Amino acid sequence: MNKKYPDEFKQEAVRQVIEKGHSVPDAAKRLGISDKSLYYWVSKAKVPASQSAEQEEIRKLKAELKRVTEERNILKEAAVYFAIESKTSTRS
Repeated sequence: MNKKYPDEFKQEAVRQVIEKGHSVPDAAKRLGISDKSLYYWVSKAKVPASQSAEQEEIRKLKAELKRVTEERNILKEAAVYFAIESKTSTRS
């Protein structure tokens, strides 16, 4: 009873719901598929976009954290250098 639909068909069905604003029951009836199948396809199509946006945000934040950590380490090393430098220059 389970039919295998081509990916292009699924994408067009989802597009009718997401982009064109048709209701799932209406689009499913016109395409001759079950509401349940179309609801599943729509939910599956929506998940990767939000996950990829979250993954992109995580990637950016990790890169920024790495950069800021490197800057902090450089400043720590500079502070140590100048502290040592100021101690040696005051003794002379």
